[in-house]
Amino acid sequence: MSEPRRALLSIGDPNGSGPDIAVKAVAMLGAAAPVVVGDRHVLVEPARKAGLALRAAVPGARADAGMCDVIDVGALDPAELAIGRVTAAAGAATIAYAAKAVALAMDGGYRGVVACPHSENAVRQAGIAFAGYPPLIAELTGTPIDEVFLMLVGGGVRIAHVTLHERLVDAIGRLTPELVVQAGVALHAALRRMGIAAPRIGVFGINPHAGEHGLFGDDDRRVTEPAVAALRARGIDVEGPTGADVLLGGTRDADAYLAMYHDQGHLPVKTLAGRTAAAITIGAGIPFSSVGHGPVFDKAGSGTADPSAVLSALRLLAPPVQED
Repeated sequence: MSEPRRALLSIGDPNGSGPDIAVKAVAMLGAAAPVVVGDRHVLVEPARKAGLALRAAVPGARADAGMCDVIDVGALDPAELAIGRVTAAAGAATIAYAAKAVALAMDGGYRGVVACPHSENAVRQAGIAFAGYPPLIAELTGTPIDEVFLMLVGGGVRIAHVTLHERLVDAIGRLTPELVVQAGVALHAALRRMGIAAPRIGVFGINPHAGEHGLFGDDDRRVTEPAVAALRARGIDVEGPTGADVLLGGTRDADAYLAMYHDQGHLPVKTLAGRTAAAITIGAGIPFSSVGHGPVFDKAGSGTADPSAVLSALRLLAPPVQED
């Protein structure tokens, strides 16, 4: 019997808590441990503290107790390692690790990718345009950017976002029925792949009370109402558009929700889940998950960083894929 495909765990910013979190997750998961993608020299000390030995990963090999299987990327010169600091070299390495992991996942030998915390400042210092993982994963997989979205999971709720890291007025101006439909289709497919046979999706309105029948503007009449009608015409079970406070303050009987902009979706999940929230990039064709918190530079190298969010993200990759 062949071994089940393992997940890949990118270490994120090498100067942050990602390397510590990665080896902790490996130690805690045992036979279900992922393969770590990063620079071997960055992982030597964190692995020692976690009681693990490093070894070169072999495709198809199983995880063994006491071992941390590593794919050595060679992206960061050892002299450039600066634990606890934001640097351009670390930002460039962060993207190199993620890109390597995505390429390996696209080849089909691994179940999917989880990324440890990154620093957007470090990535931008490296001169790399970066607005979160969804645009990057779209680029790496050759997927149109308007077909790739972010879903946050935690605290018992799943919320996908039609728009993400942009000025609020720009996000609202970019909303169209077509974009909302595309996000709804991607969310529906992701839920199916997570094992939910007939997903039910709640759609947030743009304005308070979803515009209150035009009392608070016509945005929802123009955008979310026709989008919901179009999703229903595709056979997708959707509720709304309804005010986010109403949907989340009620029975929460939907399998997931569709938020129109960043804070509308992030605030509820992070209020309920804190640092245990996990983020999934959906619509790109490969399972990719990251964490809902930053690199926690003040704990880097101490071995005390909490791996809960990475463990949650890895668990999201565990269910078997259900094809549409």
